[in-house]
Amino acid sequence: MNSDERQSPVTVVIGGASGIGEATAQDLRAHGHTVVVADLNPPADDPAAVRVDVADEASVAALFDKVVTTHGGFTGVVNCAGVSTLSQIVEHDAAEFRRVIDVCLTGAFLVLKHGGARITDGGALVSLSSLNARQPGTGMAAYCSAKAGLVMLTQVAALELGPRRVRVNAVSPGLVVTPLTAPAMDIPGVRDAYLDNTPLARSGEPAEIAALLRFLLSDDAAWITGENIDINGGAHLQRYPDLHGLVMKAFA
Repeated sequence: MNSDERQSPVTVVIGGASGIGEATAQDLRAHGHTVVVADLNPPADDPAAVRVDVADEASVAALFDKVVTTHGGFTGVVNCAGVSTLSQIVEHDAAEFRRVIDVCLTGAFLVLKHGGARITDGGALVSLSSLNARQPGTGMAAYCSAKAGLVMLTQVAALELGPRRVRVNAVSPGLVVTPLTAPAMDIPGVRDAYLDNTPLARSGEPAEIAALLRFLLSDDAAWITGENIDINGGAHLQRYPDLHGLVMKAFA
């Protein structure tokens, strides 16, 4: 490791192999960060990437131990790991519900637990929440519950880590086309339903979310903690599309 690497901020991007996480890792590198990409399926072309399963506490602890051993510490964490499913409550498989909660909520807890314990004082942790933290969607009980819980978890962590000047925030995107959301966009009517309920009438770009995440890691956000920032083109001002109904109609 050369002197330039030692002087640059070390930031861990979880879920950094694709979508918003990948865009965030690229953005942070372009702005001088030493980025450790961690993912369930780490990119093969990044020898420094680390495999992590956020639902496995030992895996999360090992990730942050490795970052400390390799880089001497870290000042930033971005957690973009997430999964979703679609099923109405009365038909919902309990194991599938738990899988979404395990990744999106319990996984976020484990990242805050082990990342928060090891992060350098004055650092920042940011989680990716969702428009569904505040807007319910039919068939989305697991995802909505997990993301709403993540917002409260963020606030509690901000209280507890504040004495160390560690800031904890969340970002809630609306529709951003990524590998996670792309299959739904191919269903007739889904994209239009989202855009019809977005005042700015367009979807977001991963790079736009990455820029906000970078800001929250920076000294410019030194007095911001415990926040969940909506970035959705105003979609939170209207209503959430009936995604489940559109899917059922498409496959009826």
